[in-house]
Amino acid sequence: MVSFESKSYSKRLLHLISWSHWFTFFNVFLAILLSSFYVFGEKTPDTVIGHLYLYTTWASHMGFLTFMGFVLIIFPIILIYPKTQFIRVTASLIFTGALFLLLLDAFVFIRLGYHLNASSSDQIILLISNMIAHNSLKFWVISGSVALLLLSIELTLSNYAWKHLKELQRVPYAKYVVHVLVASFFISHFTHIWADAKWNYDVLKQDTVLPLSYPSTAKTLLTKYELFDAENYVENKESALSLKHKVSEYPRLTQQCIVNEKPKQSVFMVLTQSMLTDNQIAGFSLKSISSNVNLTRHIDNALPVNSWFNLFYSLPTIYKNDILSQDIKPLLFQEIERRGLSSDLTVVSNSQSTIDTLWFKEWFDNTYELTGVSSLIFSSNEKSFTEKLNQLNAGLHVFYFDDKSTAQAELFIDALLLSQRQKNTKDIVFVSSIGNKNIQDSLSIKPSLLVIPERNSDKLKRLTSHMDIQPTLLSEWLTCKASAQKVVNGQNILTVKSNRVIANTIESGIIVFNKDKSVFIDKNGEFQSYSRQLQTPISVNADFPLMIDGVNFIKRFNKPLAETD
Repeated sequence: MVSFESKSYSKRLLHLISWSHWFTFFNVFLAILLSSFYVFGEKTPDTVIGHLYLYTTWASHMGFLTFMGFVLIIFPIILIYPKTQFIRVTASLIFTGALFLLLLDAFVFIRLGYHLNASSSDQIILLISNMIAHNSLKFWVISGSVALLLLSIELTLSNYAWKHLKELQRVPYAKYVVHVLVASFFISHFTHIWADAKWNYDVLKQDTVLPLSYPSTAKTLLTKYELFDAENYVENKESALSLKHKVSEYPRLTQQCIVNEKPKQSVFMVLTQSMLTDNQIAGFSLKSISSNVNLTRHIDNALPVNSWFNLFYSLPTIYKNDILSQDIKPLLFQEIERRGLSSDLTVVSNSQSTIDTLWFKEWFDNTYELTGVSSLIFSSNEKSFTEKLNQLNAGLHVFYFDDKSTAQAELFIDALLLSQRQKNTKDIVFVSSIGNKNIQDSLSIKPSLLVIPERNSDKLKRLTSHMDIQPTLLSEWLTCKASAQKVVNGQNILTVKSNRVIANTIESGIIVFNKDKSVFIDKNGEFQSYSRQLQTPISVNADFPLMIDGVNFIKRFNKPLAETD
């Protein structure tokens, strides 16, 4: 009796294992077929070796993933509970779920540029949520139909393999197919080793195409996204980041701002060379009676000369040379000029030549350079600071304190905010630092304050940047349509989302911020973050999805408007 049961169990187990091999064999080809969305969604290789690597790694990688799914999940279940109906149904459900995830991953890859991952879960969830919000019925019908179709295919394959198992065991072609897949596995790996040694970009650029595959360096991704020249891939190590395609023309305001009357309030920007602290911003906030937005996660990650470009043009630094060569003023200055508003630039500095280094000074109607703030706050004709402010023409008034100490800036900001208590029309005030000396400073948060009358006060913990200031002023000060904001990288600070990613470029790499961390990625693939507790840069694990989000942010200006909505 015992011998009979043991023989029956062994026979049933061997039969199930043999069936599962063929079931997995069929799923290998199904996975390869469905993964064509990845392959044909990318630019085809330019060389013979690139094509060889593409097709060998495509077949072997998907075959390997499918086989590992069998080994790690289905095979152990067969050993633990070898019941025919249970195993066949369970295996069909498992492969259905895996293939559905494969299609979802392909969709995310095509839309966002990376595969399903935990670090960019916010962006992935937002993408799916937007699809559901746009047309929930269509989303669920398509998803349900795809899932049912896959399940039907799996059940059909399962049933076919079970009923024709003896016939399948006699076919001679299966072992040759397996040999081809194994040979493809070794060929693709040896080809990649050769490409690594020779820096062959045509092969290395394919590293991110298939699921569960990542590039060996950030340099490959930066070249793929055209921040490096692919034709000079080897020399890119010494070259600066630059866009390798024509930069779009900077927009001109046409119908986005249809209001013609002058606003009664002014905008005061007070910017300091030295970084302001949380305590200083909190103190300024208490002195303002108007609604204020405490920007606790504000970013400025460029050198001083480039920070002004980020602030006024609302674009990453990589666009600077091309945009300035177009000789088109920023959107804000275009509208200021159209409505006949005034604009003043005042530099408070110990150096008499600071204002000459500011390349944008010609945009302002008036420029002043002072060595102290006493003449700004105090008056020889006994006029109060509030009276002086009331006499100013409505417009944009920028004050830059080029001093290592913030003492004079604090004195002026206190006077400015306190004077708003008696001022006839409350003004918009933006207080922040501008510019960085090194990467360490670039990776840190720059606490800032935005005072907007008739708006609710808030302690904003979402990411904001200098690139957001222009869109905010266009909307809140000049009442321009939302379409005026979409042509640049920044957003209205009052409407920014909590899961956004902000990035900027420097010559040696890119700096990326999300809600959890700030990361600098150099051209050689080194990822570096900054510890506010240790006050020092620290090494972090490579996060290529975050890097791709950063690159997509940087390239947003050059994308068609429909792609950025």
